[in-house]
Amino acid sequence: MEPLHIIGGGMAGSEAAWQAAQAGVPVVLHEMRPQVATFAHRTGDFAEMVCSNSFRSDDDERNAVGLLHWEMRAAGGLIMEMATQHRLPAGGALAVDRDPFAAAVTERLKSHPLISTSYEEVTELPSSGHWIIATGPLTSARLAESIRAATGAEALAFFDAIAPIVYAESVDMSVAWMQSRYDKGETAEEQTAYMNCPMDKAQYEAFIDAILAAEKTEFHEGETAGYFDGCLPIEVMAERGRETLRFGPMKPVGLTNPHNPVKPYAVVQLRRDNKLGTLYNIVGFQTKMKYGAQTAVFKMIPGLENASFARLGGIHRNTFINSPTLLDEQMRLRSRPNIRFAGQITGVEGYVESAAMGLLAGRMAAAEMRGGVVPPPPPDTAMGALITHITGGADAKTFQPMNVNFGLFPPIDAKGGRKGRKDRYKAYTDRAKMAFAAWLS
Repeated sequence: MEPLHIIGGGMAGSEAAWQAAQAGVPVVLHEMRPQVATFAHRTGDFAEMVCSNSFRSDDDERNAVGLLHWEMRAAGGLIMEMATQHRLPAGGALAVDRDPFAAAVTERLKSHPLISTSYEEVTELPSSGHWIIATGPLTSARLAESIRAATGAEALAFFDAIAPIVYAESVDMSVAWMQSRYDKGETAEEQTAYMNCPMDKAQYEAFIDAILAAEKTEFHEGETAGYFDGCLPIEVMAERGRETLRFGPMKPVGLTNPHNPVKPYAVVQLRRDNKLGTLYNIVGFQTKMKYGAQTAVFKMIPGLENASFARLGGIHRNTFINSPTLLDEQMRLRSRPNIRFAGQITGVEGYVESAAMGLLAGRMAAAEMRGGVVPPPPPDTAMGALITHITGGADAKTFQPMNVNFGLFPPIDAKGGRKGRKDRYKAYTDRAKMAFAAWLS
């Protein structure tokens, strides 16, 4: 059998390769790293986590992304298996030790007898063979231009920002304290999932002033600042109103400062970033401030006055296609049906969503190559809601990257009266699990 070629070894490409190989189809996984570097990646490993080490909520009963975790596990997903093996304490979230996680994904893929790897940059859309393009938000310029030329449509783009990472030993724990929001952590280890740095009103106001005044990265000519709302730089949030951060990533609710009985006006949370507990990322603090400005501004945070940074924040261009106009329900390019797209380049946002679309693309391609068809999952499942959104459910004129959320699902029939939010979300997940199990079988 001829092989399935997959371009890109990120979350989507890795999951697509695994699913296709598990279905008995030989795979060639093409990855340009480390021969061709990106500003955001540090290694040549597959499934390297760049922006964050979190797969977000693992609650599969009342959370849409937790439901997506459940569906991927039910489908034998490699990304979820490795994430679970390398998880870190994070309250109700699924956070992972990013380097061992990526190394484990790489080892599993390279040891699979039906998967071979090719390290080079693919610069042109192929005219023959079976292909999945899973190049993610950092698609190389030459391949992006080939996609644009083939589709006749301009690639859409927004800017995605990276949060800084702090060395834990440099945090002043006489000011900061360990606690998960609402005390969701149960064990002593889980209580080290988050550090909290409190601010009073005067400190918060001075911090906002500093963010607004800080020197920012400029955009290149022809680029536009079309940010994805789920990953806004903190300075963009601050520009929307002085209280925006205090009701967003700096909200003080659910936290009690053991050093001071006075409730903090705002709180900066840092989430554990590795198993050793030596690194913590500043939650929700994606930024386009220049490096010197970042160091000065972040050291204004109580407890971080002497902080050392393992990585400062950054910003990069995130490219995606207008999937509702370009892809069919099998994720194939309508003008070239031998090519599928998967992952963030299709207009889903987030590690989990990207891997889920890779899972579907890999299964669909493998089935087609073996003479069969895998229909899309029902739209009342998490995967089904996402693929429905990107292949026709969204308005092509206003199409923007989207996280999985219950707003993408068909409404629940609230028999016997309107359900409360928690009951409604539980009804969504119960219905989805039944539908997904039926689809799998």
